[in-house]
Amino acid sequence: MAPEHLQFGGGATDTQIHPLVAVYLLIAILLILALPRRRAIAPFLFVYFTITMGQVVVLGSLHFTVLRFLILAGLARMVFSPGRFAGGFNGIDKIVVLWSVSAAILFALHFKETAAIIKASGTLLDTLGGYLVVRYLIPDGETIRRTIKVLAAICAVNGAFMIYEKISGINLFGLLGGIPLQAFVRDGHIRASGVFGYLWAGAFAGVLVPLFIWLWSERESRTAALIGFGGATAMMIASYSSTSFLAYGGALVGLAFWPLRQKMRFIRWALLIILVGLHLVMKAPVWALIARVNLTGSSAGSQRYMLVDMTIRHLSDWWLTGTDAYTRWGFDSWDLCNQFVAVALTGGLLSLIFYVAIFKRCFSSIGKARKLVNGDRGQEWFLWCFASSLFATVVAHFGINYMAQLIMGFFALVACISVATLETVPAMVKEAKTSDFSRPLPLARRADKTHAGWNGNRGAGLIREYK
Repeated sequence: MAPEHLQFGGGATDTQIHPLVAVYLLIAILLILALPRRRAIAPFLFVYFTITMGQVVVLGSLHFTVLRFLILAGLARMVFSPGRFAGGFNGIDKIVVLWSVSAAILFALHFKETAAIIKASGTLLDTLGGYLVVRYLIPDGETIRRTIKVLAAICAVNGAFMIYEKISGINLFGLLGGIPLQAFVRDGHIRASGVFGYLWAGAFAGVLVPLFIWLWSERESRTAALIGFGGATAMMIASYSSTSFLAYGGALVGLAFWPLRQKMRFIRWALLIILVGLHLVMKAPVWALIARVNLTGSSAGSQRYMLVDMTIRHLSDWWLTGTDAYTRWGFDSWDLCNQFVAVALTGGLLSLIFYVAIFKRCFSSIGKARKLVNGDRGQEWFLWCFASSLFATVVAHFGINYMAQLIMGFFALVACISVATLETVPAMVKEAKTSDFSRPLPLARRADKTHAGWNGNRGAGLIREYK
């Protein structure tokens, strides 16, 4: 049976916000509005990932997590401050908008209830609003580096708190209210939750590992790289879940393919042929391999397999606008612990197609940019680390559904990829040599005459810096 809080109208009935959190939030909003654009991403992300979802303001039938106030502040900054997206509104941005809007509309159309419209509107604020904010606040290559450093600090803070929780059994964030104070225990093992929850914390940290490893290649950023890597590893270990381990492992596997970066087309086809071959010779469908994943001794791999299998078998039930019948498919089938399945069952086939297209567009943009900078190992490695993080995100998607904080983490990654792949050094250097610098180049074509990328040979290419 689905828990009551998953029904419309569930959740907190009264405002639950600690005075310290309110002050913390107010300071963050002021910084978002007052700091230069390139620096405002730091308070936005740091506060967003150090406040729990349990801190909420209830206004009638509307629930505003304090995180939504941060998004609203970011949107206000975007509307009332000059400037636009680096490179304009590109293909990645468009597909994110299509997914966010289609998912909200189809969800509301399926239920046809006022409560569903309210929920869809709140989700749209989290998704589309959140993406627009991070995309706007990350306008150039230098801000990408700053963003990764902020994520390193977030992992360090959460990692320290989660290690304490793992040892003591007390989640210190619970002292502020909104989440349990006592740590979650399964089969005698403490699963530290921190701000995110034990399933989501390790996944959030694991996908960031390649970015911290790239940061190590920036000599002046090695301290931040170590802090981030250590914090992410601590979060993964303290969460003690198979999804966390797999996300972390997926990140390392992605990095391990670096020597084969020129042969990825062959590898993709080989992997597809292997999966099809296994599907033909196995007694069960190839996705039954999900049931065999159990890295902690207490994982619910069989439930995750059943969820994928039933989703495929019941395509006719959900393809148009989604379905709520999944709660009756089997034991714990209400728990949509697979992000792809969650997108499909709550938004239909069109929503799923748009969501998968986000990954396709990001991987494609990275691949094209890497080919154009072929031979510049610094920029190739930079792009490859982003591809590895994106691959780890795909792995994590098969073990959890993404709540608001993880969606923001995913969108921060997508926004960085969108900016990082806008320009490529060879094309820009060629244009820089032939352009008349007495007149400004278009936004997506402006180059610096004195250097290529950051620190001479690393970074996201020649991207205009915003003040």
